[in-house]
Amino acid sequence: MVIDIDTFEETPEPELGDLSNPERVLQFLLSNDDKAFKAAEIADETGIPSNSIATVLGRLEDRGLVRHKAAYWAIGEPERIASFGQYRRVTERLNERFGTEDREAWQEHAAGTPSTDEDE
Repeated sequence: MVIDIDTFEETPEPELGDLSNPERVLQFLLSNDDKAFKAAEIADETGIPSNSIATVLGRLEDRGLVRHKAAYWAIGEPERIASFGQYRRVTERLNERFGTEDREAWQEHAAGTPSTDEDE
């Protein structure tokens, strides 16, 4: 599978082999940004099972990272892709530095936080 040079440069070596299905689709479409593909072609090129590709593409479309017209799929708008990539890199760096967040702890804290409503 082809990856873009930014991913090559910025991704630690152990992570390069562990790209998620959405990342694999994005990498494939980014490396072929002048073309649109049918879902089955994307599945074949990325090695993603054909019974999973529709879900992956649908979720990426919901986030504005891919475009869909008739039976064809293409990479989303460059600005959206760039902002997603920057968000992801920043999040990964923060997680490396401070550790991942504990969602349950955040929810417990939020539930115990007094309201700041002026109507109380």
